[in-house]
Amino acid sequence: MIVYERMQMNDCERAAGLEGEIFGTDAWTAEDFKESLCCDYAAYVVARDDETGEIIACAGVRNMCGDGDITNVLVDKRYRKQGIAGHLLNYLMDEGRAIGVKNFTLEVRSSNANAIKLYEKLGFISEGIRPGFYDNPKEDAVIFWKREGSRET
Repeated sequence: MIVYERMQMNDCERAAGLEGEIFGTDAWTAEDFKESLCCDYAAYVVARDDETGEIIACAGVRNMCGDGDITNVLVDKRYRKQGIAGHLLNYLMDEGRAIGVKNFTLEVRSSNANAIKLYEKLGFISEGIRPGFYDNPKEDAVIFWKREGSRET
């Protein structure tokens, strides 16, 4: 069983480990996660395998005047394609609403078809491109928004 909960300080090392596995040299450190957890305008959540206690996914959102900037959507490669990211993001958006977020935005690599499909399923709409936004390799980002009142699935 997978449990979804708020990230705690002792989760930051594992979150940074996941980030490193996925993003390599562009990854956040445990200190970056700890710093973010201290912000009252941010919410970070994890998915934990209830049997092992291991964190298998995490994500964060920062409230910027009612707009939630979603960051660090990470799912352990062993647990992908099981619906965990969708449940995690819905839980994250509920936590974001609790800190005053009305609209949510995120960027995703233009080549990340699986993530794009998920975001569209959750009601996000592509509203632009950030040319050359990502490094290693250099790639455009697709900007997605989920505005207040838009449909969730």
